[in-house]
Amino acid sequence: MELINGYPASMRESIALVERTRPARLGRTFPAMSLDERKALLLAHHPDYQAHAKRPLRFGPSKGMLLNHELADLFEARPLVRPDLDVSTIDADVDLLVIGGGGAGTVAAIWAVQSGLDPARVLIATKLRHGDSNSTMAQGGIQAADRPEDSPVQHFLDVMGGGHFTNRPDLVRALVSDAPLIIQWHERLGVMYDKDSQGRFVENPGGGTSRNRMHSARDYTGLEIMRVLRDEARNLGIRVIEFSPAIELLCDDWGHVAGAVLLNLETRRYHIVRAAATVLTTGGLGRVHIQRFPTTNHYGATGDGLVLAYRVGAELVDLDAVQYHPTGAAFPAQMAGLLITEKVRGLGAQPLNRLGEQFVFPLEPRDVEAAAFIRECGERGLGIPTPHGICGVWLDAPMVDLLHGPGTIRAALPAMYRMYMRFGIDMTRDPILVFPTLHYQNGGVAADEHGATRVPGLFVAGEVMGGIHGKNRLMGNSLLDFNVFGRRAGIAAAHYARTHRPGRLSLAHVAEYERMLREAGIETTRTAPRILPDYRGKEALERYLDVPV
Repeated sequence: MELINGYPASMRESIALVERTRPARLGRTFPAMSLDERKALLLAHHPDYQAHAKRPLRFGPSKGMLLNHELADLFEARPLVRPDLDVSTIDADVDLLVIGGGGAGTVAAIWAVQSGLDPARVLIATKLRHGDSNSTMAQGGIQAADRPEDSPVQHFLDVMGGGHFTNRPDLVRALVSDAPLIIQWHERLGVMYDKDSQGRFVENPGGGTSRNRMHSARDYTGLEIMRVLRDEARNLGIRVIEFSPAIELLCDDWGHVAGAVLLNLETRRYHIVRAAATVLTTGGLGRVHIQRFPTTNHYGATGDGLVLAYRVGAELVDLDAVQYHPTGAAFPAQMAGLLITEKVRGLGAQPLNRLGEQFVFPLEPRDVEAAAFIRECGERGLGIPTPHGICGVWLDAPMVDLLHGPGTIRAALPAMYRMYMRFGIDMTRDPILVFPTLHYQNGGVAADEHGATRVPGLFVAGEVMGGIHGKNRLMGNSLLDFNVFGRRAGIAAAHYARTHRPGRLSLAHVAEYERMLREAGIETTRTAPRILPDYRGKEALERYLDVPV
């Protein structure tokens, strides 16, 4: 296929229309929708509202909750371990086990040590490498109301509105109240946020927000935060076991969570970790590919923590809603599904159809923006088809430099600029093609404002925790979420660990889960947690032999 500066001739015809309408669009923004218009659009076009895509959970403490079929399959799967697995040999005995080595897990471990636990008795166990996580991949920024014209109250109202007022107010209150404290902590640790010539934070807008409160480190904010957090964990001497996912939680005689069964991915041996307290920070579920959407998530995001927590009796909340980020890359094919940060729209890039026309306010809440893109490509037939079959809409990136001055894209979005240049596309000159991509797990395991679940000994933080964002998360609140609730869960778990000792270890809950599956009439060979996604096609599986070599 012949390409002209990165695009085929068929797409260049539409780009010519974008260039033709650009002068008239500068300074003119499509009007924002009313609440009724947003609701009508969501009901008609957002994937969360497609009834055929879901079914009710058939057993357990959240019985009746509607879940996408792909997610329901995880809960209706059999455990990976038998109830009679020998758990009598303890491989590690600690005060605190943190399951997950992303942002929330690292923050929880740090604050548990800061709260008095011996770092030698705190253990992080992670599926891949320490830091392999959605936290590291986050681009746009972190919200905090720390300017005189802003306030945590205003931030609270934005978060509640973005979540369609289904959020738990106590969790949102904790989120926004702690936000300025988190930024100050990051500053002390050495996170390098963008600042102006006077040393003040550069704070940008985000979709659905009423104030500019987005603190960024260019377009690799998550990477910058994780750089500092991992250093701090190492400085404190916190132990980390890599390539060892948890495949089942352990309980004790009283039904309290008391550690986990880990699987060494290299040796395939299992290890028993006994812990006075356990913090679950396994992240999201993008690699489950809800409704077959591509995803921005890292390779290990398979929703493991949801299943592990549910098996020991934790409740779920808001898992009927997942977030499709409106701007996933749609072209070239090698980038399909990768995140194009909302910061691009925040800096002035307009979404356009194939005629070069605006059709939606650029900073609607993410679910509304995504639904508008889907409607433009589907019902209205005004999307831009690609040679690999994906349809998308334009994001007029060159407007950023026109509005803010030459060099803005290279300075504010350096990672994105380089990513596109690898494929010959210069986003300072040409628009980029986008379409919604599976991005975030809005709901999760129910917990209080300290991350404590209803199961004693089990705490959660980060994306696996639900209730904070309701049915839709706003930009910049995920980096904030894992810091706020990672810190709170670490402090609360440290206190719990000092006052509770685990009893005899047991997998009785596995037998109980198997019983509930049988009584619900579920007969399956599926197993969960899934651990890693399987992208092998039919042809590869037909020639696959599961034999030792």
